[in-house]
Amino acid sequence: MTEVTKRILVTGGTGLVGRAIEKVVADGEGQPDEEWIFVSSQDADLTSSSETKALFERHKPTHVIHLAAMVGGLFKNIRSNLDFWRTNIHINDNVLHSAHESGVQKVVSCLSTCIFPDKTTYPIDETMIHNGPPHSSNFGYSYAKRMIDVQNRGYSEQHGRRFTAVIPTNVFGPHDNFNIEDGHVLPGLIHKVYLAKQSGSALTVWGTGKPRRQFIYSLDLARLFIWVLREYDEVEPIILSVGEEDEVSIREAAEAIAEAMEFRGELVFDTTKSDGQFKKTASNAKLRRYLPEFQFTPFRKAVKETCAWFNANYANARK
Repeated sequence: MTEVTKRILVTGGTGLVGRAIEKVVADGEGQPDEEWIFVSSQDADLTSSSETKALFERHKPTHVIHLAAMVGGLFKNIRSNLDFWRTNIHINDNVLHSAHESGVQKVVSCLSTCIFPDKTTYPIDETMIHNGPPHSSNFGYSYAKRMIDVQNRGYSEQHGRRFTAVIPTNVFGPHDNFNIEDGHVLPGLIHKVYLAKQSGSALTVWGTGKPRRQFIYSLDLARLFIWVLREYDEVEPIILSVGEEDEVSIREAAEAIAEAMEFRGELVFDTTKSDGQFKKTASNAKLRRYLPEFQFTPFRKAVKETCAWFNANYANARK
């Protein structure tokens, strides 16, 4: 028997990325000296410092993947910027400080490309996070996430801690939140296609369909998270993304979903709805310097697998 020397606590463990990491670990990526612990808001309220501290005392992790956050799509952010700021600031401070106080060896937190400055040059890279204000639609969430990078540097400089962060582009996959009002664009579209197919109506896409995004499949992101936990030693964040050449428009994404779900109806674009940022093209040059051979799942294949999961799990999917 190999002795367990790493106890890896995953916050937000029942969300999109947490479930993907759990699957990838179960499918052979886990190592014999690792114990993986996936926790959700049922296990502790991370906005409470005492509950967070108790969680760390209970599980005594040596490593942490910090995914827990208050998240939502464009329209939920626009309505609730203050809530996004306060909730996420509390969660992040509690998790990072409990990790520090309990002697955790390494923390990998999850940021997002929406935290980058709204007025910027493209492609975006890791050095540009703090170069200007984020897009006004989600400033609360964006500033709270940026502060993780500030805290990571502080814990490194003052206490020698190995706390770092990854910046994924638009993540999608099984176990996503498929809520049409509050979810992200791709799962929202999958749910819309499902309903349009049931009712025999047209598919209405919010906005012009022209904005472009880099989508990363949750199972690919999970494999990269595990690599970061084991191998990546910088405090500076790293962007985890497909290449710039793999960016797709919202229209192309909607068409890929329609094809995967065999939807034969009409596509209509509601241009009265906001588009959000036109693009947030990110460079994965840093990732490619470390992992030149990493193979991403082709977009249409990943969409097909996600649609199949949603069809099979419609009754229990978050929506």
